[in-house]
Amino acid sequence: MTHSKMRLIVASNNSNKLREFHEILGERFDIVSMHEAGIDADIEENGTTFEENALIKANYVMNACHCAAIADDSGLEVDALGGAPGIYSARYCGRHGDDDANNALLLRNFFNTKAKAFVPHAVNQIVDVPGVIVPVVVRSGHAPIVCRGTCEGEILTEGRGNGGFGYDPLFLCETGKTFAEISPEVKNAISHRKRGIEAVLHALEAEQ
Repeated sequence: MTHSKMRLIVASNNSNKLREFHEILGERFDIVSMHEAGIDADIEENGTTFEENALIKANYVMNACHCAAIADDSGLEVDALGGAPGIYSARYCGRHGDDDANNALLLRNFFNTKAKAFVPHAVNQIVDVPGVIVPVVVRSGHAPIVCRGTCEGEILTEGRGNGGFGYDPLFLCETGKTFAEISPEVKNAISHRKRGIEAVLHALEAEQ
């Protein structure tokens, strides 16, 4: 007997993020975009934490479609910048989704701080910058599942690679390459999104 996949609407209009959800979860869930679900909305992310923003988006979609929804909020937390860009990572420059401007502002702000004295100039890198993601799943009649995933890395002083999105060209991961230089398969095996979603899957399996 064949069991149908659980339908899961992704609370995002970001095509790159949707692709990664499909690649990571597509074998286990029927992943549906907001557009495919008939939701035409720009959900205001007015929370003060990754957790709050993810729940705002997921609950909006669940209430609109009466279907299980998954959302995440993610970004970089640079200690030298007081945790910035944090929840503002996608709109750090003041415009949502302008990757080039966000990357440029991140580096400009860092090098305008006293922290630049700690940059190891021999390797031309800013060290210890985690990528953080908080994925949540909401379903009617169930408590929200809220998890967290991180991926430690370094930020280069100039971008490398043509793949990925967001800060990927600057984010040097454990492979010795940036997220923009590695294949989607490799990125999806080690990224903060992958680790956060794995935590969600474990929480769902624990309910059974």
